[in-house]
Amino acid sequence: MFVIIGFVVVIVSVFGGFYEAGGPFMVLIQPAEFMIIGGAGLGALLASAPKNVLHQILTKTLGAIKGETVTKNTYLSVLKLMYELLYMAQKEGLIALEKHIETPAESNIFSKYADILSQSTLISFMTDTFRMVIIGGIASHDLEALMEGDMDTHHNDIRKPSAILAKIGDTMPGLGIVAAVLGIVITMQAIDGPAGEIGKKVAAALVGTFLGILLCYGFIQPLASNLEIAGEKEMQVFEVVKNAISAFARGFSPLVCVEFARRSIPGEVRPEFPEMEAHVKDKQ
Repeated sequence: MFVIIGFVVVIVSVFGGFYEAGGPFMVLIQPAEFMIIGGAGLGALLASAPKNVLHQILTKTLGAIKGETVTKNTYLSVLKLMYELLYMAQKEGLIALEKHIETPAESNIFSKYADILSQSTLISFMTDTFRMVIIGGIASHDLEALMEGDMDTHHNDIRKPSAILAKIGDTMPGLGIVAAVLGIVITMQAIDGPAGEIGKKVAAALVGTFLGILLCYGFIQPLASNLEIAGEKEMQVFEVVKNAISAFARGFSPLVCVEFARRSIPGEVRPEFPEMEAHVKDKQ
C-alpha cells in the first residue's frame, strides 16, 4: 500500500509542480519517447535476467504493491511451530518428527500454519535441517555452519530481483538521453523550419530526458530498495529458525530454544517473553 501511496505522491508532486509553473500537459504526451525508453528498458530487463529471476521480480513487485511484509504475527507463528516440533522431539523422540518433515503438507502440525507452509523455501530449510538432526552424528557447530551456508545461498538468490531492478533503474537516465538525442536528430533535419515548430521538437526531445530521470529516481530505484528491504526481512525469519534448531542441537529445552529464536527478531516486531510464552504454549 505504501508503495502505491509513494508513487502517487511522486506523480502529484512532479506534475502538480509543472502545472503550477504554467506548463502545458500536452507537451508531455510524447508516444515516441515513451516507446523508446519503455521498450529499451523492458528489453534491457529481459536481456539482464533469466526467466526465474524475472518471475521473482514480478511476484515480489506485486507483493510490495499489496503491502506484504513480515509482521509480529508471522514471527509468533514461526516460534509456535518450532516449539511444537521441538516439544514433540523432546517428548517422543526425534523419530516422531520424521512423518511431519517428510510430508509437511499432510502434517497435523505444519497444516495449522498455512502462512508458513506456503513459504516453500523456508519449509525446505526447516525440514532439510531436521533430517540432519534425525540422522545424527553432526556436532552443533557443524549443523549451524550447514544452516548458515544454506542461508547464504538463499540470500544471494533473494537479492537478485532488487539488484537487477536497481541496474535497470540506473540505465533509465541514459535511455532518456538516447531518446533526447534521437529527438534532436529529428529537430536538426527541420532546422530551416518555423521557430515554433523547432521549439516543439526540442521540447519533445527533452521529454525523453525528463522521463528517464523520473522513472529512475521516482519509481524504479525506490521499488528496488523496497524489494531489498523485504528480502532482508525474509532472511530474518530464517535466522529465527536457525537459532531455535541450533539451541535444540546443543541440548536446550524447547522453551529456551524459542527464546534464543525470539532474541533474533527485530525489535520493532519482537514479542515480549510473556507474550511469546503464552502464545507457544497455547494448545488451541
